[in-house]
Amino acid sequence: MISLTVNKRSVKVDVEPSTPLLWVLREHLGLTGTKYGCGVAQCGACTVHLDGRPVRSCSTPVSKAAGSEITTIEGLSPDRSHPLQRAWIEIEVPQCGYCQSGQIMSAAALLEKTPNPADEDINRAMSGNICRCGTYPRIRRAIHRAAEMVKGVA
Repeated sequence: MISLTVNKRSVKVDVEPSTPLLWVLREHLGLTGTKYGCGVAQCGACTVHLDGRPVRSCSTPVSKAAGSEITTIEGLSPDRSHPLQRAWIEIEVPQCGYCQSGQIMSAAALLEKTPNPADEDINRAMSGNICRCGTYPRIRRAIHRAAEMVKGVA
């Protein structure tokens, strides 16, 4: 049994230590917001936070996550009140939506570290997240908008 803390909840899973965190989240815990994209940590669709850092859950063994705080898109805000979730809706970022949970999780880590990011900061932080629909300009606008929301700018 491996003990985890996922979205502030303690859980135990009976899996091999090498099992990718992604499959534990999706298959064992029913947290399907985190998506499988490429399986080789290149697209970012599977991004979650491990102790506040964005990681690719498809290539992170569950054993590496034991003892850490894991946050998925479901744990960012249960009622979609997080500024990024509100900005994503306001700016109408998603097209197909498949990559968006990974995009939001990468953006959340960026805003935690850099509350008022410049375009270059956003480009650097989001460079590992692929959007096949090409919504990058809307993603950038939504990140700027979320930063405004955090500062209290209407």
